[in-house]
Amino acid sequence: MARPVPWLVILCAGAFALPAASSLAADGADSVAVLVTYHSLSGNTEKMARAVAEGAKAVPGARVLLKRVGDVTGNDLFSSDALIVGSPVYWSNMSGEVKTFFDNWQLKFGVFPEFKMRNKVGAAFATGGQVSGGKEVTMLTILAAMLGNQMIVVSGGGAFGASATTEGDSPGIDDKELAEARDLGRRVMEVAVLVKRGARK
Repeated sequence: MARPVPWLVILCAGAFALPAASSLAADGADSVAVLVTYHSLSGNTEKMARAVAEGAKAVPGARVLLKRVGDVTGNDLFSSDALIVGSPVYWSNMSGEVKTFFDNWQLKFGVFPEFKMRNKVGAAFATGGQVSGGKEVTMLTILAAMLGNQMIVVSGGGAFGASATTEGDSPGIDDKELAEARDLGRRVMEVAVLVKRGARK
């Protein structure tokens, strides 16, 4: 007949197991940091950015930081696991503020020569007045900047990211466009979780 295990042994074993689990939660090892950043004058791109952030937050373990591109610090950038950038369409391209944000990766933050953004997940969203006013080009130029930094780019909400038309028959941001923005945030978060989990193996 097997001898009963003393309660003291069981309690001690449990006590040794607890610090590992609690420290894992404390240092955020299971969380994924997502930076959602944007430029907005009219408020339309900001509204999309907030919906993108909502979508990311819907995935368990998300730590979402929402900031305007001019306020992003090097620490914000390098401590993120995923980056989602939004811009209004200016002359069929990203706005000057968003371009300056990307230029600052090297000029201000020094991403090279270490490729400090390598293997982080990236995505884009855009707002523009007309249906074919350059939203896809704007998202592609954002994604191109990310690819140049060896990031892993994904889409969601649309073929190249989430977008919204803000003039003509579709003034402002409608519910469908907000749903696409949330879908983008959720997909980026889900992919970032997979990438981070795979990197630990």
